[in-house]
This record gives sequence, structure tokens and C-alpha cells, in this order.
Amino acid sequence: MSHRIAGVIVNTVPYHHARWEALARSCSAEVHLVEMTSRDEFKVLEFSESSTYLRHTLLNAGEDEKIPPCELVRRMSAELDQIKPDVICVSGWGLRVSLAAMRWALLNHVPIVMLSESNEFDEVRSTIKEWMKSRLVGLCSAGLVGGTPQADYLVKLGLPRTSVFVGYDVVDNGFFGVRVNELKESGVRSQKAGGVCSKQYFFACARFGKKKNILGLIRAYALYRKLTKQSSEASASEFSLQPSDFDLVIAGDGEQRTEIERVISECGVKDHVQLVGAKGYQELPAYYAGAAVFIHASTTEQWGLVVNEAMASGLPVLVSNRCGCAEDLVREGENGFTFDPYNEQQLADLMVRIASDEEARRQMGAGSRKIIAEWGPDRFASGMNAAATVALATGNKKAGFIDRFVLNFVLSR
Repeated sequence: MSHRIAGVIVNTVPYHHARWEALARSCSAEVHLVEMTSRDEFKVLEFSESSTYLRHTLLNAGEDEKIPPCELVRRMSAELDQIKPDVICVSGWGLRVSLAAMRWALLNHVPIVMLSESNEFDEVRSTIKEWMKSRLVGLCSAGLVGGTPQADYLVKLGLPRTSVFVGYDVVDNGFFGVRVNELKESGVRSQKAGGVCSKQYFFACARFGKKKNILGLIRAYALYRKLTKQSSEASASEFSLQPSDFDLVIAGDGEQRTEIERVISECGVKDHVQLVGAKGYQELPAYYAGAAVFIHASTTEQWGLVVNEAMASGLPVLVSNRCGCAEDLVREGENGFTFDPYNEQQLADLMVRIASDEEARRQMGAGSRKIIAEWGPDRFASGMNAAATVALATGNKKAGFIDRFVLNFVLSR
């Protein structure tokens, strides 16, 4: 007998679309995706509107997302009453839209699957908050997480290891791989990158916020440039090939832009660093196609989906060991390297190392594609199917007074 699965998210972006489309195409279940809003803040909703899953939006265009909790609960309840799902899949324990869906599920005796990309080290943890999370996770019958550290964290919060599955944090590998190949075959590189499009470059893509560590990346890049000028001494002498002179292209925007521009100037790399602004989904493949290496330098990151995109594009990667994806996606020397984001010298040395050997970069790029092939939308579909199956077999969890208090308290904040 076919059943209904309902996913609950804030808004649908391309990676959500690819995941839920893969699930809908791979199973006999009727798949619904309930989003709080259809906002498109960063112009990323550039995928086909046609889908196999059924999409629902709670807020009308222009409505404030900070609606009172009681109104959010009312709208969520009305939507789910219409869908009548057999399983509810919520995105984390901190979103009001997820908590509103959990509340409905508990009242209607529907099992819950927790979708999580959090890991224990991505933030400073407090005892009271961890206790509250454990109460909320305890209301779930199964979980789907990004990877190994995320699974460990969900188990620590109370879900049995046998009820936790991997595959949440994936992107549409096919979109990036195919488009980048087309661009390379046609000899087209990014026309937006100005003067650097004729040179090889390191590429980074991130919002200009503190945790993304763009300032540290720029300082490391300045150190890299100094090392490339040392012909036969210091770090350059350790490698059989002379390091290439790469520029640095950074896509993104945000509150730190002025400070980033200042540090670029102070480090004396203004002629070699290009800030190309935030780029939409359709624009990014051109930058991946023109790049030699991808760098993600965050000081904290739950996962880091841009690393998936870069690997699907066939790039070697340098990834901070504070990114949640590092343990599963980066294999040292095979497709790139990890580094301490607070150690700018270490990153600079790795930039020299990877810029020194074109053949190694080629092999690492192929390694990236091989590894990421196991982390595409089909993995989300299989993991989600497994989690839903376990949830249905386990049945719904019963909420005690304390559980209901915690749920309503967090929802009301």
C-alpha cells in the first residue's frame, strides 16, 4: 500500500528540488514538500518548476516570515490536514516551521524523521540547549543526516544508531558535472571574472560573513604569493615543480565586504584578487570550469554544499577541517587536503603545493568526481526511503509533559 511522505523546509532551493525529485521518482510513496515561503533572496530558484513531488507554500508572496507562532501552527496544521501524511520529515530542531510540523505530527500520531546537518563541533554547546535538543530528537522515530559526524551527533542526542541514515547533504551533481564539461569542451571560461579569466585561479564561493573566514583566506593567499616568489628556498624548495602564479576569485557578498576589500588592499594583492559578487545557480558552473582549485576556509560549517558542487565540477579541493563535509568528502592527497582554518601558513603551504603540480591537480579533480558520485540525489532518496521505512515500522513517539513544554517553548521563541 502506498503511503505519503511530507518534507518540511523553509524555502525550496535547487538542492532541495534535486533531493525530493529523486525521492519522488525512486519510490512508490506520494511525496509532498511543504515550504514556509517561496522567497528567492539570492536568485537561486532557477530550476524547472515541473516536479514529481507536490509542492506547498504556507506564506503568500510578501508576507512576513515572522508571523506569530499560533498563526504558523494554524497554517501548518491546515496544510497537513489536507495532505494527511504517514511520515513527517522536518529540517532540524531549531526552525519554527519544523517545530510546527512536529506539533501536528504528535497530535495526529504520525512518526517523525529528523533531517539534520548539524555536528557537535560546529558551534559552542550549552548544557541546557543540548538537553532541550535531546528532548526534541527523542520525539523522532528515525533520522537522515549529512554524513559521519552528523550521524554521531544525532546518536548522541538520543536516536539509535540503527535508525540514523546518511545522505541528506547532496546537490545535483549532474547539473554541475555536465555544464562544466560543456563549458570546457567549448573552451569557454567565465566572462565575468574580468582579467583573471585568462589565468588559472583558486576559487572560493561563500557568503561574506565572519564564519566563512574570507579574511583568513585572503591573508593565506598573500602568504602564498610571497612563497611563489621564492625561487629555490623556503616552502617552494620542498616541491619538485615551481609553484604556479594563481590569482584568487571569490564569489559572494555580505556584511564583511568593506572589511574584505580593506584587507585585500593591506595585503598588497589587489591586482590578483577579484570579488565577483554573489552568483546565481546558473552562473556558478562557469567559475568552476575556469578554476584550478576550490578552497573553502570556514571556521565553522555544518556541512558546506559548495564543496559538493566543486567536486562534481571536477576540482581538487582545499577544505577547512571545521567543515562538516571534510571527514566524508576529502581524502588527503586523493582529491585534495584539509587544513586548520586558523593556521594561515598551513593553508598557504597547501596552496603552493597544489599549485606546483598540474598532473596532481588533474588526478585529484578526477578523484573528486569519483568520490562525489556516491553523494548525489540518489543517495538522499535511498537514505530517505530507509529512514521513512524505519519510522513507519517504529511508529510515532509519545510526548510527555516535559517534551510538550520544550516543543512549545522553542516554537514560541
